[in-house]
Amino acid sequence: MLKSIDPILTPDLLWLLASMGHGDDLVFVDANHPATRIAQSTHSQRLIQLPGISMETAIRAIMSVYPLDDFDPDPVRVMMPVDDPERVPDVQRAVLAEIERAAGRSVTPGKLARPDFYRAAAAGFGVVQVGDSRGYGCFLIRKGVIS
Repeated sequence: MLKSIDPILTPDLLWLLASMGHGDDLVFVDANHPATRIAQSTHSQRLIQLPGISMETAIRAIMSVYPLDDFDPDPVRVMMPVDDPERVPDVQRAVLAEIERAAGRSVTPGKLARPDFYRAAAAGFGVVQVGDSRGYGCFLIRKGVIS
């Protein structure tokens, strides 16, 4: 046990977040995502699973220690719904609210079509998959620096 560290932040998850460098992308996905396959292509080849945890709860814990990139105009990118690219699913609204709260600023996500998201995710650093089954809970979150 560690003081002031959310217990959701497991040793493996803390290793992943600490090992990332500025400009690396964290792939943060829902239970429907092909996370095992995508994780094998990432730089770390690591998949961290947080079963039974909602997207908002997990991202709140992660953002308590994770600096969001403030150099990149799109430090957060999301997968667009295939059936309606303009729709913003509730899960994305909830996660973006947590990211904005932690970052202390407004964040407008970049939007990627499904195949583009999968390609970008495979180029990420590692994958965190939660047990939340709400569709389109797929995010790329770029790590920033601590100044």
